[in-house]
Amino acid sequence: MTSSTVTSRVPRGLGVIGGLGALFLVLPLFGIARRVAWSSLWEQLMSGEVTEALRLSLVASILATLCALILGFPLAWLLARAEFRGRALLRALVTLPMVMPPVVGGIALLGVYGRTNGLLGSFLFDTFGVQVTFSLTAVVIAETFVALPFLVLAIEGGLRSIDLRHEESAAVMGAGPWQRMRLVTMRLLRPSLVAGVAVAWARALGEFGATITFAGNIEGRTQTTPLAVYMLLESDPEAAYALSLVLVVVCVAVLFALRDQWLGRRS
Repeated sequence: MTSSTVTSRVPRGLGVIGGLGALFLVLPLFGIARRVAWSSLWEQLMSGEVTEALRLSLVASILATLCALILGFPLAWLLARAEFRGRALLRALVTLPMVMPPVVGGIALLGVYGRTNGLLGSFLFDTFGVQVTFSLTAVVIAETFVALPFLVLAIEGGLRSIDLRHEESAAVMGAGPWQRMRLVTMRLLRPSLVAGVAVAWARALGEFGATITFAGNIEGRTQTTPLAVYMLLESDPEAAYALSLVLVVVCVAVLFALRDQWLGRRS
C-alpha cells in the first residue's frame, strides 16, 4: 500500500467534522456576499468617504510594511543566526503582538507615544511640538506594530530552512559576508521574504483595534478602511458590506498567491 493511498483515506467521522469546520469558516464569507448590493457596488466604492478610507489604508499599509521590513529583516536574522542569552525571550516578545488583544496594543502604544504621559511622546511634543497620536504617523506605527511579527517569523523560518553549505561554498570561493548575503542567502530566501511581506501588508491593511485606540477614527486623517466599515455599519450598511468585500477579496488573493510557500507543492 502506497503512502498516497494511506493519506487519501480519511475516517468518515473526521471528514464530516472537518466539513463542518470548513463550513463554519466559509459561511460568513457568503453572508457578506449576500448582503452586498451588487448593482450599486461601484458607486458605493467610489463615494468620497469610502475612497478616502481606501486611499489612506493603501498609503498607511505600504508605509507600515516598509517599516516592518526595515526593522524586521535584521531582527529575524538575529533570531535565526545569532546565539545569545535571552533569544527565546526575545522571540516571545516579538510574537506577542500576534496574540495580544489589539486594543491592549493600542494602549501600549499610547504609553510610549502619548502626548502627555508617553515615554517618548511627551518629549517629542514638549521639545519639538510633534504630536504622534491621532495622525497618519500613528496609523503607520500601529499597523507596523501588529504586522512586524508576521514578517519576522516568515523570514526567520526561511533563514532556518537554508542549507548553510551553500553559504560555506561561497565563502570558500572568496565571497565576503555581504556578497554571500546578496548572491546566495537572499536568492534562497526570496520565497519566504515575499510571503512575509505580503502577509504583513495584508495584516496592516486589516488592522482595527490598535489603530482606533492609538490613532483615533478621524475621517480623512486616520480613518482606515476597517474603521470606515465600523462607522458605515450604522449609517450605510450597504457601503459597509461593500468595503468588507474588498478587504476579504484582498486577503483571499494574498493567501491564495502564497499557498505554495506555506503548504508546499503536491504532486
